[in-house]
Amino acid sequence: MILIKNGKILTRRGVVEGNLLIEENRISKIGDVWDKSDIVIEAEGKAVIPGLVNCHTHAAMVLFRGYADDMYLHEWLQEKIWPLERKLTERAVYWGTKLACIETLKSGTTFFNDMYFFPESVARAVEETGIRACISSAFFDFFNPGLLEEALSRAEKEIRALDNYERVIPAIGPHAVYTVSLDGLAGSMDLAKKYNTFVHFHLAETREEILEFEKRYGKGIVRALDEIGFLSDRLIAAHSVWLKDDEIDLLAKRGVSVVHCPTSNMKLCVGGVLNFREMKRRNLNVTLGTDGAASNNNLDMLEEMKFASLLQKFYYGDPTIMKAEEVFAMATKNASKAFKLDLGMVEEGYLADLAIVDLKKVFMRPSHNLVADLVYSASGCCVDTVIVDGKVVIKNGHHKQEEEIIERATEVARDLVNIE
Repeated sequence: MILIKNGKILTRRGVVEGNLLIEENRISKIGDVWDKSDIVIEAEGKAVIPGLVNCHTHAAMVLFRGYADDMYLHEWLQEKIWPLERKLTERAVYWGTKLACIETLKSGTTFFNDMYFFPESVARAVEETGIRACISSAFFDFFNPGLLEEALSRAEKEIRALDNYERVIPAIGPHAVYTVSLDGLAGSMDLAKKYNTFVHFHLAETREEILEFEKRYGKGIVRALDEIGFLSDRLIAAHSVWLKDDEIDLLAKRGVSVVHCPTSNMKLCVGGVLNFREMKRRNLNVTLGTDGAASNNNLDMLEEMKFASLLQKFYYGDPTIMKAEEVFAMATKNASKAFKLDLGMVEEGYLADLAIVDLKKVFMRPSHNLVADLVYSASGCCVDTVIVDGKVVIKNGHHKQEEEIIERATEVARDLVNIE
């Protein structure tokens, strides 16, 4: 058992000052509770908040941090990222993911949704660092029927293989409409239904993607995806920038969750902004993600919340849009809705995935509104303690494997970039 004492506990009813008891991997009691626990954490001057959820990333891309900056998306992919990714090994992805895991944990995020290569290497990294993740292997068929059958077979094997790992949800990750055929997308959703899991997908990130699709198929993306049965509450659709109002309406009706990735969208200059106002009006579930560190260039969800809110306010000329409480929900309870898990809130009976934030930092004082402070003032350096599945994984801002992981991942990245 773990007892957290004297904290400012952020619940759905507001801030409760007191104690929190964790038994096994669940929050068992909040309030005036005392217990002879195995571990006692003093949280005076600190806030106990739900662990944040990063709903779209490519974890091992931390290896490419700072490697290819200030480029347009398609040139960035075709000239820099894809050539380097062809050189990736299981070892590189393993150490890159471990580095991403500790960076993620140290900034208060306890769950991430990953799409990349060598999913078993990703799962090992997740298991060994103590974080929680949904893992999908990137799926491509490049409109080749021969590649499609092979890709679907591989995806099914990988879903089965990941079933053996703790705190891992196996999923399927068809990359995007410009790299996967409609048959491939339909097949991936069929697999998700068969194994009762999720599809992780890039949707409407750029205007070029929309125009190319319409030229190829003679219809809009969202309507075409609906016709093949691809839209459902199993779909986690990253970016979702270039959408018309009727398309937003259809996504909402089908129960799709979308992921806002503001920093990556701004950095790669995708030319538009997620239409939060219309998504909110239609009750579309909107979550938040960092994208990969190659296009962000970090995995700090506290920072991402601020950028998300400020981008909406600036773009639409409306300071009331995407309030602090709304963007905080995107990073917590909306994400839990997308993945159908009891997390994202500090409530009795919920999974004990928590972050403890130091409110004594100079930029967190004075404090008038905890949620606003978390969104507009905080950053990963405020995070003191992180608990995942009822176990302490970050203590005093430090992960026990941190030094070794940083050293090994740096070596791997250096070797990878220098390979000719």
